[in-house]
Amino acid sequence: MTTTPLPSTGAMSGLGETLAFFTQADFAQRRFQAYGDVFETKLLAQRMVFIRGERAIGDLLGQGDALEGWWPDSVQQLLGSKSLANRNGTGHKARRRVVGQLFSSAALARYTPSIQQLVEELCQELVTAEKPLPLAARMRRFAFAVIATTVLGLDGASRDALFADFEIWTRALFSIPLAIPGTPFAKAMAARQRLLRRIKAELQRDSKAGGLDLLSGGLDEAGIPLDDDDLAEQLLLLLFAGYETTASSLSCLFRALLLNPEIETWLREGLAESVTSPRLDATVLEVMRLTPPVGGFFRRSLAPISLAGVAIPQGSVVQVVLSPASDNDDADLAAFRPQRHLDGSFGQTLLPFGGGERVCLGKALAELEIRLMAVGVLQAVELQLQPDQDLALQLIPSPSPKDGLLVQAAAR
Repeated sequence: MTTTPLPSTGAMSGLGETLAFFTQADFAQRRFQAYGDVFETKLLAQRMVFIRGERAIGDLLGQGDALEGWWPDSVQQLLGSKSLANRNGTGHKARRRVVGQLFSSAALARYTPSIQQLVEELCQELVTAEKPLPLAARMRRFAFAVIATTVLGLDGASRDALFADFEIWTRALFSIPLAIPGTPFAKAMAARQRLLRRIKAELQRDSKAGGLDLLSGGLDEAGIPLDDDDLAEQLLLLLFAGYETTASSLSCLFRALLLNPEIETWLREGLAESVTSPRLDATVLEVMRLTPPVGGFFRRSLAPISLAGVAIPQGSVVQVVLSPASDNDDADLAAFRPQRHLDGSFGQTLLPFGGGERVCLGKALAELEIRLMAVGVLQAVELQLQPDQDLALQLIPSPSPKDGLLVQAAAR
């Protein structure tokens, strides 16, 4: 197969590109327009290949044997060396099998009553509030409460204490990894230690709450039981995997509905007929198409590969950008139109939670939470979007309305 050379921005030190990456929401899109769907640049002292589009991403996922997982240094340090996110091969597969038990169909059925109760509590908080509330912040707290309650079995006070450290830790995941006292990264590393201590304390309890009992007997790649340090790092990743994507999806879902009231009416009509309405699935898919909760994912090539006809050298770090549309797409794809997923007019492959064998661990739980929250709120609450707020999305670590999505609520 004939391949073409890898286009490059020509960045040498990467300082300018790194600054642009953290300050420009359309960093990748600008460069895709200039260099095509596959290009190389330098970020955080790392040569990096950016890709987008069905062909390039399909080629990447079709060459899984020539790839391994990779994360920026800040993520690697904050997740820890034992975390399955930083492992490859048999070590990754063994830990994924262990942690995956927390998201089985049986486990999700066990979690459902607790999630429904948390939805009801949030609805009550919204309708009794005397002033507008930032819905995005409430969705973040809800998503964390779900994972902390269902998996770790924590009560409200314990969740709140853990949540404060977790937010500090999350904010620095994609940052410059300078552990100088006072920097976000240094604060996040300190918060990480507090989080791990609390998680290990839960693991060491004789009577385990939540889903922790499902992890007992988990084995590593050598058939040896995982120790508490290992399990704690897997659970720390799990808190992030089961939280960030869900919080982002919920915030973006209600943002889209509030900005498109005709779609909200259409969705309510479907839910009035059945809470399993295909319209809800279509609406969630459309939100994830336009604002994927995972903006991208990374791989590193173990051998030379070809992506969309472009030659990629061995050892290249590849960032997959889950862009909602490319320059050549029909203008209709820029619109929020869930009906496209029901009328057969949309045939693209969506990867809102990443793809391949490293797809987001929290996917099944996130989908359950989104459905239960959407049904609960739409049936019980009337939301009114407040004026004079910035509804644009901040994208790191996941899309979320910049001003928090201020709403006033009333009971239906």
